Amino acid sequence: MLPARTALPAPDSLADEEIVARVVAGERPLFELIMRRHNERVYRAVRSILRDETEAEDAMQQAYVDAFQHLGEFAGRSRFSTWLTRIAIHEALARRRSKKSESEGEELMASLPDSKRNPEQQAYGSEMQRVLTAAIDELPEHFRTVFVLRAVQGLSIEETAQALDIAEQTVKTRLHRARGLLKRVILQRTEPELPQALPFPAVRCDRVVKAVLDRIGARA
Repeated sequence: MLPARTALPAPDSLADEEIVARVVAGERPLFELIMRRHNERVYRAVRSILRDETEAEDAMQQAYVDAFQHLGEFAGRSRFSTWLTRIAIHEALARRRSKKSESEGEELMASLPDSKRNPEQQAYGSEMQRVLTAAIDELPEHFRTVFVLRAVQGLSIEETAQALDIAEQTVKTRLHRARGLLKRVILQRTEPELPQALPFPAVRCDRVVKAVLDRIGARA
């Protein structure tokens, strides 16, 4: 019989630094809070470098293991989230360097469809996500990682600079260049499809016709 799982505190009740201190003191199950709190950030950081879902997940796991093993070395000179992101980035970079070949295929960002959107909206959102993901993947790595951390994940300029060990001005410059390249790539990918923009599919046509006929019939 498996032992009962330790009940964890409410996710937002403890600051990162308090969780770290308690984990170092022996409350190891609390490390789960760290992972759940920072999974999205860590994923986006490593995914921006590796461009592969399976490899990104493996890198995340190794980064968390490394962080756990070195929690006692966290000195608080930067935010814990920045310290953790830096570990994840170093792991991803090491994996990329060790790979002899790298797939150039498009990889979709994992996401769940919004059940509140109708099928047409879901299809449009999925296509836009595909275009954006492919465009981001085509950015040069030093632009791509800055863009993901700063624009996608929402880190501040200071946090991004600390995570990547670069100057804040470099972050600003690379972000500006990344946005320009991204606009160019997206335009190149979408311009041939502009004549098909704003479609009026048959299902919508049927819906409008039926609604109008129902209203006319009600008046009669």
